[in-house]
Amino acid sequence: MTTIPTQPMVTILIPHYKTLELTTLCLRLLRRHTDFNKAKIIVVDNDSQDASLNYLRKLSWIELVERKAILGESPTQSHARALDMALARVTTPYVLSIHTDTLVKRPDWLEFLITQIEKDPHIAGVGSWKLELKPSWRQLLKLVEHSIQRIYYSVIGKEKHGLQGIGENYYYLRSHCAMYRTRLLKKLNLYFADGDMVAGKIIHKRLRDAGYKMIFFPSSMLIRYIEHINHATTVLNPQLSTRQKSIDKGMRRIEKSLERLNAKAILQDASLDL
Repeated sequence: MTTIPTQPMVTILIPHYKTLELTTLCLRLLRRHTDFNKAKIIVVDNDSQDASLNYLRKLSWIELVERKAILGESPTQSHARALDMALARVTTPYVLSIHTDTLVKRPDWLEFLITQIEKDPHIAGVGSWKLELKPSWRQLLKLVEHSIQRIYYSVIGKEKHGLQGIGENYYYLRSHCAMYRTRLLKKLNLYFADGDMVAGKIIHKRLRDAGYKMIFFPSSMLIRYIEHINHATTVLNPQLSTRQKSIDKGMRRIEKSLERLNAKAILQDASLDL
């Protein structure tokens, strides 16, 4: 009796730049917790030219795309263009963008995302705006501050401001965890890169404008499955214009996350590369 090979349902896209330890951890956790009958992985290296690229070249279970940097492009542009380079290779029903600082925590993480997007055929994307847990009192203070600012700007007639969730600062599924229906991206000719706009922002708007639902998961829900170390790539690569204060704070955040995930044991388990 002939066995019919299982076709993957999801292609996972991962842009990468010069983060050997973090990338090793990210991929080994994916290897440990992902059913590869359901998913394939495309990693796009953004011209790292270091040991992290050599590591990626040794992994037979990923598809590695080596992208050359374009003179004068910003980190935002290189990240979005890397995602587009990978997107062009996607043939699965769903596509999921993550970062090398997106770390999966349990074996049902991918099934959770698939189940959520398949709840309604009008759902085009599911994922996260911000994936972080803050004490309830800090969340409340932030909400109060945001409300006061919004009222004040409305009273004085100020339309151009940086308040999140309003006007051009609308919330969107961020590329650290965003799953889309591939068919709709192809149908509407959508791409991650659009000038110097952050990856995923224009996709979100155009899918929403086309009448599709975009679902945000509360951090308290998604963090059961996935942890995201915000801005880890820029923290670990200070040449990407991160302030020293942000680097110090980011390093403390990275260390806490790695401890929670028992990263030391994962990084010592080279069998996960096979």
